[in-house]
Amino acid sequence: MEIYLYNTLTHEKEKFKPINPNEVKMYSCGPTVYSYAHIGNMRAYIFADTLKRMLEYNGLKVNHVMNITDVGHLTSDADTGEDKMEKAARSEGRDPYEIAAYYTKYFMDDIKSLNIEMPTTITKATDNITQMEEMVKEIVDNGYGYETSKGIYFDITKLEKYPVLSNNKLSGQEAGARIEVDPEKRNPADFALWIKAPKEHLMKWESPWGLSYPGWHIECSAMSKRFLGENFDIHTGGVDHIPVHHTNEIAQSESLTGKQFSQIWLHNNHIKVDGRKMSKSLGNIITLEDIISRGFSPMAFKLAILSKHYQTEGNFTWEILEAAQARLNHWRDYAVLRHQTHDTLEDDDDKDEQDDSVSLLAGRQALVEKLNDDLDTPGALALIDEVFSKLDHTPLDKIHRQSLVQFIDEIDEILGLDLAESTPDITDDLKRLIIQRRQARAEKNWEESDRIRDELLQAGVAVRDTPSGSIWTWK
Repeated sequence: MEIYLYNTLTHEKEKFKPINPNEVKMYSCGPTVYSYAHIGNMRAYIFADTLKRMLEYNGLKVNHVMNITDVGHLTSDADTGEDKMEKAARSEGRDPYEIAAYYTKYFMDDIKSLNIEMPTTITKATDNITQMEEMVKEIVDNGYGYETSKGIYFDITKLEKYPVLSNNKLSGQEAGARIEVDPEKRNPADFALWIKAPKEHLMKWESPWGLSYPGWHIECSAMSKRFLGENFDIHTGGVDHIPVHHTNEIAQSESLTGKQFSQIWLHNNHIKVDGRKMSKSLGNIITLEDIISRGFSPMAFKLAILSKHYQTEGNFTWEILEAAQARLNHWRDYAVLRHQTHDTLEDDDDKDEQDDSVSLLAGRQALVEKLNDDLDTPGALALIDEVFSKLDHTPLDKIHRQSLVQFIDEIDEILGLDLAESTPDITDDLKRLIIQRRQARAEKNWEESDRIRDELLQAGVAVRDTPSGSIWTWK
């Protein structure tokens, strides 16, 4: 099936065709590990993971690289201010490497909780200092970089077009607008490739320019080049990276190689909280731990994220999360039906001949088609609702079990919602209790029926009586 993706570079939805038909090379901007990741950060990784899963479901092998920024990310896009790692280290009274290790582990725990598959390669900036230094040397040698007393800068006037990605006019980046002017810069919008470290700076390395450290933008260019080559298929990240970080990645990489850096750029939008931007000053930063502590499943949060298209600005409220949890629970109730209907291929074959039997096979292809259309996750979730609804009021002996199992497996494979894992079969002892309760009801022994129902509830199993028999769900 054909895949279409919206390319920020061309502002068009394009048919995706990998450079190498045997492998998709994909780079994702990872976290700067100076603090806890919040739910807005996590949207980027849910998006990238869903993209990767979709590509793999279409039979493509994905070489996915994600960086961990543990040095060089300054507090201002204008290459001014403090390194975020050093600022956090001083604030917490710890070594910056300790800070990085602590928050990296926290981040890894979060993506594990969200069932996000590990990228092929996760690489730290501090493990790639040599590659960054060599890249800066080449850029300078090629005439695109120059040295000042503060560092090495990229001369944007050497390019035919800058900025390449955002299509913003440089007037928006003129002195006095958003960039603090360094009088030694040739142009106000020139950006730092390498930064000379003040004496008190903790993270610094010997280089041709003295004790210094890399600029944030050069890190992604060097790491993607090391692990994916000079050009690759897809680069993902948040929309906030478009005007500066990703634009500068393109400039420095293409000035060096003369090749198109990434063929397709995909950007996810922000999440607000109660309609307002998340910020420490407003006190509305929410983490995945906050969500779990309130009794919600991480999969409910993931479902809430997927209910909006990745390009659409999202909004988080606890009411929205409650609705997502209810939807997830409803889907889990459908998923447990696979344990309660007949499970032989011969039986399913017989059902294929019955007009009143229900098969979900058609839903599988429709689901993939939705996701192949620029990751239309809202459409995919609505389709899942529609397909599952076919099972409403359907007797268990009329459900095509094989198609139900395959549909659940497909949802888990592409969306990573763990429907199967979260809905295991009940024990044989609990099944015997359900049979005993059914017998008690047949004998109109309501007291015994109620006693068994309560015993099942204590074991976490709820029973619902229908015209076709008793159906159990995990409560």
